[in-house]
Amino acid sequence: MLFARIKILPIILILALGFIQYHLWFEPSGIIDMLRAKKQLALQLKNNEKLKQRNNKLIRQVQYLQTHNEAVESRARGEFGMIKKDETFYQILKTD
Repeated sequence: MLFARIKILPIILILALGFIQYHLWFEPSGIIDMLRAKKQLALQLKNNEKLKQRNNKLIRQVQYLQTHNEAVESRARGEFGMIKKDETFYQILKTD
């Protein structure tokens, strides 16, 4: 009787270990989900850094436009074709 229990004990332990390993790796909030979340976090951090750089560039542009009137004037002339009072605008078309 004791001898039969000793033979069954390793089988029970192996099954218990397999059950625990399955839950550790494949259940929600297991190792696989953790690795997937780490990968998503790394991608999101990279995307956030790109957006921070873009925002900083836009902030610098806004600050420059707020402090330099000639920049605003240049932009208005170039993008909107605006001219000053008593100015004449000449457009030269080049034909090939």
